[in-house]
Amino acid sequence: MQFRRFEHINQTCRNLDETREFYQTLFPDWTVRAEGVEGGWRWQHFGDHQFYLALNQPPKNIEVTQSTGHLEHIGFVIKDGETMKALLDEEGIEYTVFKSPETKTRIYVNDPDGTEIELVDYEDTYELR
Repeated sequence: MQFRRFEHINQTCRNLDETREFYQTLFPDWTVRAEGVEGGWRWQHFGDHQFYLALNQPPKNIEVTQSTGHLEHIGFVIKDGETMKALLDEEGIEYTVFKSPETKTRIYVNDPDGTEIELVDYEDTYELR
């Protein structure tokens, strides 16, 4: 078997700092793993020891537009949906909540670039959590 684990998601940002701050709010234990500038593009790997977001901000002469059809949403498993909802309320971040048989809650938010984020809190009895 060649697959070992999911490692990163690469995302283009209008404002890298604003996008990182948004994710830092959701995941306060994440840190900047690496960063730099290449060909005018500013980049940053933001996450933990196992997973990260590769955030990229293009040079000012390249416009970032929200494109649909390429990325529906990014899903993250979280420890506690109620704690996350309290954090989002405290930070004034709008969200919607859905439930399905295998989840305690599914929370949907949009990051500053319009990317939809799904935050999933699975039922303890769900085998694949």
